[in-house]
Amino acid sequence: MTRHAILVARHIFPEVSQRLAQHFEVEANNAPIEWGRDELIRRLQGKVGAFISSTEPIDATLLAACPDLRVLSSMSVGYNNVDVAACTARGVVFTNAPDVLTETTADFGFALMMATARRIAESEHFLRAGKWQRWAYDMFVGADVHGATLGILGMGRIGQAIARRGALGFGMPVIYHNRSRLAPELEAPLGARWVAKDELLRQADHLVIVVPYSASSHHAIGAAELALMKSSATLTNIARGGVVDDAALARALADRRIAAAGLDVFEGEPEVHPALLQVPNVVLTPHIASATIATRMKMAMLATDNLIAVLQGRPPLTPVNPQVLKPA
Repeated sequence: MTRHAILVARHIFPEVSQRLAQHFEVEANNAPIEWGRDELIRRLQGKVGAFISSTEPIDATLLAACPDLRVLSSMSVGYNNVDVAACTARGVVFTNAPDVLTETTADFGFALMMATARRIAESEHFLRAGKWQRWAYDMFVGADVHGATLGILGMGRIGQAIARRGALGFGMPVIYHNRSRLAPELEAPLGARWVAKDELLRQADHLVIVVPYSASSHHAIGAAELALMKSSATLTNIARGGVVDDAALARALADRRIAAAGLDVFEGEPEVHPALLQVPNVVLTPHIASATIATRMKMAMLATDNLIAVLQGRPPLTPVNPQVLKPA
């Protein structure tokens, strides 16, 4: 029996390709590079499925050029790189990898917020440059985390996990803004309080952004929103590049309109706005919030399970467009 042909579009754990090869004819990108659009289309010819990540751009034009595709399985939870409506229109199942990265990403988000508040990166650069000559009472004084007001924009799984860390571990009052308010039984253990977005910005000592990216959340934090924040406040973005206007944020940091920022995601990444590289009061990391071996393996294996399930005629574990699935 002829086996399905699939594409693994990104360099990934060898265990993934080996497992997929037990079921399919696999063409894999074994180099740590991203294929350009034309190369991706060329490689997808004759493929019925593909293992992708958050960087492969999937739109109607690509789908039209790859008529054999039946399933796209992403190892990422976010999917602003995928036109889901176009997938649905062509009957292509699209799956992502939620849940398995929640706690690891929350760990990192909280760590990045703490590093930002306590000026860890800024002081390390100072030390490495050989500038530390003496102690001073005001040397790299930052902001307390314990007892400070934690503001969360986007109160999904990751937002709630960050809230737990703040409320239960650091005694932080938690306020949040979400499109819809959480159920009381979810709010109560966190002592979390829903507030309007403007109130969130005005009250938060430490603002953490975990809202999904969409057209409606593009530049949800721009110059006007930054102007509402306390001059002593910090901003941490582990959501997606584009939720924050990076140029406006760089200006706010340079002018000390807010105290500091911690960023794991950027507009146009891997490019970083040049102005962000010039300000000292920002901690920058290269989109690594889910980067532990255990979590990345879980993400990859969930995407693998989804791909195998669809091509074997079974429902995937985490479909984004389940309306495409054919009834059993």
